[in-house]
Amino acid sequence: MKANKKQIGGDHYMKYKIQPIEFITENNIPFIEGNVIKYLVRWKDKNGTQDLDKCIHYLELLKELHNRKKI
Repeated sequence: MKANKKQIGGDHYMKYKIQPIEFITENNIPFIEGNVIKYLVRWKDKNGTQDLDKCIHYLELLKELHNRKKI
């Protein structure tokens, strides 16, 4: 079985035609932005508002890094 056809710890990504990891890697999306996508996609099906809080946290980190280093 191909790795992208199985999921450990639930099935919250399996309903999508393109799983977040495929979208993120195919588009060379950096780590922080990739985590925002991952948590945003799954929030209704996995950890609810905790995943939205994770999105916000990663966006805050990205903003701070951008303002500090101009990434």
